[in-house]
Amino acid sequence: MSVDAEDPTVEVRPIGPEDAGEVLTVQRAAFVSEALIYGDPDQPALTQTLAQLEAELVDAGGHVAIVDGRIVGAIRTRERGDVLEIGRIAIAPDQQGGGLGRTLLATAERTTRCRTAELFTGSLSKANIRLYEDCGYEEFERIEQGDGTAQVFLRKRLR
Repeated sequence: MSVDAEDPTVEVRPIGPEDAGEVLTVQRAAFVSEALIYGDPDQPALTQTLAQLEAELVDAGGHVAIVDGRIVGAIRTRERGDVLEIGRIAIAPDQQGGGLGRTLLATAERTTRCRTAELFTGSLSKANIRLYEDCGYEEFERIEQGDGTAQVFLRKRLR
């Protein structure tokens, strides 16, 4: 499935606490592949509880993508001064590769007043890094984790 922001079959709307259950389901399904890449089932995206996510969504920003009444993607954001911090982009496995991640990223960038957006991923997450670079993000910091992997921080100037 290929989507874009104008696709009438995809609804993108702001995320809210009432979305926590569905978002957590999508998040856990989406991050299983990351756990396999890193050999680590204890990643925060997989161990976060419903109560923790509900609390986070009280003041976090972001959006969800909905197809046929089902939340199939989510992005979480926080505005810190002039920087939009982007986190936990999660796309349901059966919807990955179709453009929902790009759509959610573009929506987050378009709906903020911030001048810069920042996000991070792991160094072994090659598909994520390619996506972010294709969307105009550039690496600005790499923090080695001592196990042969690193956290890769990327930034994009929005305005």
